[in-house]
Amino acid sequence: MRVVFMGTPDFAVPCLRRLLEDGHEVVGVFTQPDKPRGRGYTLCPPPVKELALEKGIPVWQPTKLRDGSALEILRQLAPELIVVVAYGRILPKDILDCPPLGCVNIHGSLLPKYRGAAPIQWTVLNGDPVAGVTSMYMAEGMDTGDMILTMETPVEENETSGELFDRLMDLGAECLSRTMKLFEEGNVPRRPQQEEEATMAPMLDKAMGQLKSFDQDAKAIHNLIRGLNPWPSVTIPAANGKNLKIHRSVLVAGSGKPGEILDSKKLVVACGSGALELTEVQPEGKGRMTGGEFMRGARLTKGDNLFREE
Repeated sequence: MRVVFMGTPDFAVPCLRRLLEDGHEVVGVFTQPDKPRGRGYTLCPPPVKELALEKGIPVWQPTKLRDGSALEILRQLAPELIVVVAYGRILPKDILDCPPLGCVNIHGSLLPKYRGAAPIQWTVLNGDPVAGVTSMYMAEGMDTGDMILTMETPVEENETSGELFDRLMDLGAECLSRTMKLFEEGNVPRRPQQEEEATMAPMLDKAMGQLKSFDQDAKAIHNLIRGLNPWPSVTIPAANGKNLKIHRSVLVAGSGKPGEILDSKKLVVACGSGALELTEVQPEGKGRMTGGEFMRGARLTKGDNLFREE
């Protein structure tokens, strides 16, 4: 099938690769402009662009989609279908209407739950036991189009957003492959989304990671820690006078004053209800280490409070 692919980050790369492996004719790729990275602010291409250039596929990186120039390129490319995966731009109606078979999106949630920019992170933040991907026809609203296929996967108790992200990348590619077969067979279902069940998944904010106490239930804090891993991570003002970033935790039995250390060797901390072992942390200005290593370096022991008194 003759396809134009629109996508930008790592999450979209397996889908583009799968289209090529399945023998589809990808006649062009649209992606976001290169962005400066690192201390030298060197312009770096998006991951999708890197794969497209490696495969010899023409790449366009428009800064605007509503001035007619992108539409003119698409008309010249004449795709039967446009596939969109984490492109990062809203497509105007004239582009949505351009290909005869429409525009299809692979979204990282089980729609209509978690429409928006951060569906995978909010799945983990809310402690959902199941995650998944959805292929859908694109409409003018934010992730509102009719659904084609959904594919589910269980979420592990200690799985981080980053780990789930990696698994859903591959599941998304499989979902796209099956969706493309339905188009080739001319038997593509359309299931309208139930609007009353829709929830939003807005972009994460760095302030979400500033944890001021352990007064909450241990499971809620655990979900926050793994949901904000790898970014922006949970950070607390620690008793040794510096900020402490928490990368990983596990639920354990225990009780005490919120923030109280409950073990002499491991960094087990009491919460408002239950307790957490902080298994991987990072003191300000240092590398990652185990909770026990941090305790020894900070000279903390059982009965101390992990939080710095303000």
